[in-house]
Amino acid sequence: MPLTLWRDISPVGHPLRRPTNKSPHVLVVGGGVTGLISSWVLLDRGYRVTVVSSAWASDEQRLTSQIAGALWEFPPAVCGQHTDKISLAHSKHWSMTSYHIWDGIASIPSLSEASGVRMMPSDFFFPEPVDGDKAQLSKMTEIMASGVRGFYRGADIIDERGVDLSYGAVDAYELLAPVIDTDKAMSWLMELVESKGANLVTETIQDDLVEIEDELRARFGADVIVNATGLQGQILAGDESVYPIRGGLIRVINDGSDFPKVDAALTITADAARSSNEIIFLVPRNDNILLIGGITEPHEWNLDLTLDSPIIRRMRERCEKFLPGLENARLDADYPFAQGLRPFRGQNVRVERELRRTGSRIVHSYGHGGAGWSLSFGCAQDVAMLVDEALEGMPARPMSETVFERKAAGFQRPQGGR
Repeated sequence: MPLTLWRDISPVGHPLRRPTNKSPHVLVVGGGVTGLISSWVLLDRGYRVTVVSSAWASDEQRLTSQIAGALWEFPPAVCGQHTDKISLAHSKHWSMTSYHIWDGIASIPSLSEASGVRMMPSDFFFPEPVDGDKAQLSKMTEIMASGVRGFYRGADIIDERGVDLSYGAVDAYELLAPVIDTDKAMSWLMELVESKGANLVTETIQDDLVEIEDELRARFGADVIVNATGLQGQILAGDESVYPIRGGLIRVINDGSDFPKVDAALTITADAARSSNEIIFLVPRNDNILLIGGITEPHEWNLDLTLDSPIIRRMRERCEKFLPGLENARLDADYPFAQGLRPFRGQNVRVERELRRTGSRIVHSYGHGGAGWSLSFGCAQDVAMLVDEALEGMPARPMSETVFERKAAGFQRPQGGR
């Protein structure tokens, strides 16, 4: 069964199962959303956890997890880069596990405020009827059957949201989705895992983990290592297929004074538009900020975009044509533009044990692309399973052998003394 809020994890400042001095110790490498939520799940299972990261969430130098749009989506996501069938099958399961936990957090007003998580209408628009696109119809059917709340399909959404009819949208559907204020959420997650007993260590690891596994485990007294390092998986997992997809978001004031306040996420996905150059991504970040996006630039490593970069100017013009009134928007003076590198890999998301060394106790969780928040709890559930397997001495297996098994088995609490 899937990971469940309050039964398997809790958002309160102590672990559900308190560790002892004999409880296994897990070293989590990576302080982004994937590393922190994996740590949360492990802590509530009774593990001792140390998190090592070269940097932590802050307002001065934001991590990729903070820059993310952080709109929950059913895969494949808006940026349309999810192509591996094995990873995609896993990701659909991971995303729904995450959906229900974020929904549970958002349902409690005090938790919603503290974590920056809200449920909000999320609208998807299409340049042709969904019925005429086999892939989009299949995805919509899966979404309808998935258990999301508030699903509705109708072209009347186009007029209701003020979308310019000349832009070409002819069909749409809506669902309630988690929308996350990532600055607030990352601070909350850091405080939460620390209060549950995690030890946070600032250190940069720059070697392939399989080469330094024994040394790292000895130095930290760790029984298992979890690699949640995003793009650094290229080095730490020896994975040459890892690459960035650069993205950028404009931040404008969304208080209703310059244009009608946007109170729903509005998107046209790359797979619907059949072009990564035609993405529409408008997401209310919090009560006062609207994110305008988006772009996908594979293999671009430099963060040298500006508001005047041609691709950013085209992105803004595209969104202004889609939603009249945005041309009057005022930039957020404190933080007008965000850019970051989404961590992709050739076979998309990897949640898998180390396969290059027999007996290794390394568990990998990286390559989430632009979907780290959407897949977070589902991936963390599988990380915990793989940690259990490594400790039990079970042989490592590739994701291709476990895709259907993991769906059926779900989350099981370990028996015994953790």
